[in-house]
Amino acid sequence: MHIETLKVFCDIVESGSFSYAASQNFVTQSAVSQQVRSLEEKYDCRLIERGRAGVKPTAAGQMLYHASKEIVQRYLELENRLQEIGSVVAGSIRVGTVYSVGLHELPPFLSEFLRKYPAVNLHLEYLRSNRIYEDLVEGKIDLGIVAYPAKRGQVVTVAFREDQLVLVVPPESPFARQNKISLAELSGQRFVGFERDVPTRKASDRIMRDHGFKPQYVMEFDNIETIKRAVEIGLGAAIVPRMAVEVEAARGTLKIIEFTEGTFTRPLAIIYKRGRELSPAVHKFIEVLTTAHIPASDDLDDAIDSVVSHRPVAVRGQMEKAEKQV
Repeated sequence: MHIETLKVFCDIVESGSFSYAASQNFVTQSAVSQQVRSLEEKYDCRLIERGRAGVKPTAAGQMLYHASKEIVQRYLELENRLQEIGSVVAGSIRVGTVYSVGLHELPPFLSEFLRKYPAVNLHLEYLRSNRIYEDLVEGKIDLGIVAYPAKRGQVVTVAFREDQLVLVVPPESPFARQNKISLAELSGQRFVGFERDVPTRKASDRIMRDHGFKPQYVMEFDNIETIKRAVEIGLGAAIVPRMAVEVEAARGTLKIIEFTEGTFTRPLAIIYKRGRELSPAVHKFIEVLTTAHIPASDDLDDAIDSVVSHRPVAVRGQMEKAEKQV
């Protein structure tokens, strides 16, 4: 039995997805299915069940998973130590982040990292903030990149950068003629925002509350892209990270307005599990995130293109859940 097969099996159990396990290990989905069949034939029992609820391990599969997880972890630790002795930075990194950071903050850093370390396989997952912390502690991801990092005993936090929070409105809004606006002027304005448990929503609510009013939300979403589309069609204004709306502002579909009260910022941080041995690849990725030159906003599209053309990054988002319903 190959350790790679055990790793694939662990990825299936943890993700509930054959296609995700395939992307994580850079093999086809049929190859993943074949590896599961070979394990079931070897042990003469069913290990995986597929149903409406998704892909789940049987009792025997759960037993194999727990034993395999320890074997795979020990093997990866051995690989890390050998790589530290050698000069090649290789292996895989699993990073969990939210859409606004993954789509609009990370591309230039990903481009720089993949240019420097082409032997590393990078897996980027779009998750809700609470899920990032859970997956990090459970060992399903190596790193998380979050906004408004929470203090948790099991998690180490490394400062990454800060976003500027701005107001965005559609170009036909009366506010669109202004470059700056007072928060007091927004009392009674309709807002489109993140869902209530999202840290950026909590922060923007606190800003408005501190300036004397409670925002009137007409729609709430779990990701930045849907919020932008809702503002574009005139459903309301929104307070969002500036980096996430610069493309729309350049196209003229949204107007960015700063606040006369000053600059409000959103801190971003890199997080990893306390006590976990980080691989050389993870160390190098943190180094790039914290020291690399950040391209000017005009170069952002070029940075994104560079990531795509250099080498594909395995990406998994909430939409993959749909395959479990088929």
